[in-house]
Amino acid sequence: MPLHCAAFKPGCISLGALPLPEWGFAVDAYRPVAILTPHEEKPVVKKASSFAALSGLVYSTDSGRHCPDCAQPVAACICKNTLIPEGDGIARVRRETKGRGGKTVTTVSGVPLAEEPLKDLASALKKRCGCGGSLKDGVIEIQGDHVELLIAELLKHGFKAKKSGG
Repeated sequence: MPLHCAAFKPGCISLGALPLPEWGFAVDAYRPVAILTPHEEKPVVKKASSFAALSGLVYSTDSGRHCPDCAQPVAACICKNTLIPEGDGIARVRRETKGRGGKTVTTVSGVPLAEEPLKDLASALKKRCGCGGSLKDGVIEIQGDHVELLIAELLKHGFKAKKSGG
C-alpha cells in the first residue's frame, strides 16, 4: 500500500485491514476502517443554524408520531391542508420572456384551486399544449406561447379566464 493513501480515501485500506465488501467495513488492529468505492458518495448532513432548530417533538407517548413541519400529531397534521387562495376568481393568462434567457413561457395565475387540484390542472394543461411546464407558488408555467389555447381550455374547465399583459 502506498504511504500517501489515508484510511478513508476511496479504494485504500489501512495496514492490517481486510476488505469485506458485504459488510461495508474492515477491522483494523485499532479501529474500524470505512471502505468506500469510487462510485459511492458521502452522505450529506444538513447543519442546523442553532440548537433551537434541532429541538422538536418527533414522538410522544400521549399522541404518537408528530409531523416535523407543523409539530401536530400525524393524524391531525395541517401541512397537507392547503387553503384555496383568495382573489377575484379570474385566471389570468400571460406570455412572459423576462428572466428566462429569451425563452417564452405562458403563465396562468389566480386559479381558485387548492394545491393538489392545481397540480392536476397543470398536468392537464401541459398535455393539452403538448409541452412541458411546472407549478411554482400557485402559478402554472407552460413552455411556449399558448395564450389563446390555454384561455380556451380554462373556459372549457369552467374557470373565468382573461388575457393579461400585452
